[in-house]
Amino acid sequence: MKKVYKVIKRVLDILISLIGIILLLPIFLLIALVIKLDSKGKVFYLQERIKKDGKKFNIIKFRTMVHDADKRLEEFSKEQLEEYKINYKLNNDPRITKVGKFLRKSGLDELPQLVNVLKGDLSLIGPRPVVLDEVERYKENKDEVLSVRPGITGYWCAFSDENTTYEERMKMELYYVENISLGLDIKIVFRTISVIFLRIINKRKVN
Repeated sequence: MKKVYKVIKRVLDILISLIGIILLLPIFLLIALVIKLDSKGKVFYLQERIKKDGKKFNIIKFRTMVHDADKRLEEFSKEQLEEYKINYKLNNDPRITKVGKFLRKSGLDELPQLVNVLKGDLSLIGPRPVVLDEVERYKENKDEVLSVRPGITGYWCAFSDENTTYEERMKMELYYVENISLGLDIKIVFRTISVIFLRIINKRKVN
């Protein structure tokens, strides 16, 4: 990765995340209020993830699940637990709140990650930040995927669909790392924006 690219990317990360936090503050406050009115619990959810060079950090999101979501894993069926272990997520997760469904569908739950970007834990564009168990699934490629700063969005987030398997997702993350460039980052940004708008439009049609 060229030094100039690294410098440009970090400068853009700082500027865009700082401006974004300032401009989006009213939306942050509105979302926080709606979350509190919808269900009990904290506004934000912190989860330990792995960043560049294998270091740990707490990723920040708006809470989209019930306050005791971790405990409710015990109530999952055998099939649900198997799906969760394979994909680290569950389709039609019963723990997600009504407001949480919209936040996830629109991607608004990830807005607080701008703070992670400002701190240097994340970049705006990069591989998805993984939990410790996921790192081992990359096997001999784990050092490669951890060689760059993870991102709020990335190649997988922008170009995958609901049928993409975890193995395909890992290949997409590695493709980004191997082909990383400012041009690819710009392509991912525009693709992500279009995906978010389509999600919001489709959500309105369903409702």
